[in-house]
Amino acid sequence: MTSLDAEQVVLLDSDGHAIGAAAKTDVHGLDTPLHLAFSCYVFDGAGRLLITQRALAKPTFGGVWTNSCCGHPAPGEPIADAVRRRTGQELGLRLEKVKLVLPAFGYRAIVPSGPYAGWVEHELCPVFTAIATEDPQPDPTEVETWEWVAWPEFRADVLAGRREVSQWCREQVQLLPADPLAAPAADPGELPPAARG
Repeated sequence: MTSLDAEQVVLLDSDGHAIGAAAKTDVHGLDTPLHLAFSCYVFDGAGRLLITQRALAKPTFGGVWTNSCCGHPAPGEPIADAVRRRTGQELGLRLEKVKLVLPAFGYRAIVPSGPYAGWVEHELCPVFTAIATEDPQPDPTEVETWEWVAWPEFRADVLAGRREVSQWCREQVQLLPADPLAAPAADPGELPPAARG
């Protein structure tokens, strides 16, 4: 497993082309440059969504509830491979039916309070769905706790503001189809150029 200190993220220009790489530990801060990431929504065989609470000690958005997994492709790593790798590292899950659903999603979010107030996430962050056939065994440095939730209720609660989730999760849920598992895969040609290789 790559150590956090050695983990590299792909830096992007405003059009999504790779312009270099930097250590993950050096990228996130008060003036975070645009970089490549992904979000994954993991469902079980009953169509329930796995949601996770980020570990309380994480510098960006610690303790916030969000989608199943987020991460960063390494330089030269196919983004779907990064989804599988990171979900395995963070949640101990092997994924089936990894599918691209929102290829062009991007966002910028600022940590509102706490010791890392003002820190920024700034990502082009394609969104995937996947299936898992077992419960997660999460890394406690990444995930505080987790639960399976019925997707229709989760979606309705997020859209109505009844459930607090991360900014990126809320924005993604607004864009995801009502039934993401039944929706056709998105065109990979719509991914940021840095993620198309």
